[in-house]
Amino acid sequence: MESEEKLSLKKQNSEKDIIDENSSPKENSSKTHLKTQPEASNLNIPGNTPPKISKSDTQQLINLALKDLRLSREKLEKELEELAKKKVQIEAELKSSFSGQSDAIARKVKGFQEYLSGALQDLAQSAEQLDLVVPPVIVKPSPLDAKKEIDTAKDPEVIHAIADTFKPDENLIRTCLNQFLEQPDFYAEPWKLRRSLEPNEVEMLEDWFFSMGGRGAQPSRGSRSKNALVTAGIIAILGELYGDQFQTLVLASQPERLGEWRRGLQDALGLNREDFGPNSGIVLFERSDGLIECADRLEERGELPLIIIDAAEINVEIPILQFPIWLAFSGSPNEVFGEDELI
Repeated sequence: MESEEKLSLKKQNSEKDIIDENSSPKENSSKTHLKTQPEASNLNIPGNTPPKISKSDTQQLINLALKDLRLSREKLEKELEELAKKKVQIEAELKSSFSGQSDAIARKVKGFQEYLSGALQDLAQSAEQLDLVVPPVIVKPSPLDAKKEIDTAKDPEVIHAIADTFKPDENLIRTCLNQFLEQPDFYAEPWKLRRSLEPNEVEMLEDWFFSMGGRGAQPSRGSRSKNALVTAGIIAILGELYGDQFQTLVLASQPERLGEWRRGLQDALGLNREDFGPNSGIVLFERSDGLIECADRLEERGELPLIIIDAAEINVEIPILQFPIWLAFSGSPNEVFGEDELI
């Protein structure tokens, strides 16, 4: 029994040794794997942890960035200084060469625009008033068939001296002139003077009315606006004397000058645009031939033309000087030639 037990124990021990030999390589590999695994964790694998940068490197980068910024700032400051110098130079050139002429040209263009708009309105009004109906033909008897009638004796026409034209109305004229020296009446009726005159301007009007009889030249007041103001005083006085039986004709050879005359008279007399036109109280002319034709028609209708000649007019037609009332402003060389140089 004992021998049998010993044999069984030996078999069991031999089987254990075989099992231990078969399992030993696996266990050794697992042990080596477990031993190498903590060693691999101690290695520095790239991508897992970023490299460290020292403070000196960061300071160098900051210094380089600041240096670039300083250089760009200095460059920008130099460019700004150059641009500022160019701006000052351009402004000086504009003030010295273009400022005055551009303002003068703008005023002339504005005056021409206003004059052109007024002329177009006057043309439209005159076109509406045209009578397009053909008038009937009237056959008049021949003068040979009419009986001769004895002409009755006519009273001889008395022609007054030039200086005595306004003598009968001297008191009324002087009263108006004294009123012109007072405070301006900005709310006066149309065709009344709404501005005041200077004493030397009143003296000029007295000389023109009483010494020259309403026909002659007077020195310009220095500007077209002042001449228009003096003319407004004459129109206001003639309105008191003749009512609607006279018409003012202004001669100026350029549209911008006529625009200044229209604005000056409109402001001094409280007029509207409708008061300037062929059938209104004031008519503006660029050429003397049209003015002469209009004045002839007025005299044929028994009305009085008041002719005003601008100070910049060099030549005056002789037929204009034959009308009963006219005033020519004699301008200085600056007034005559100053405007032509700017064009």
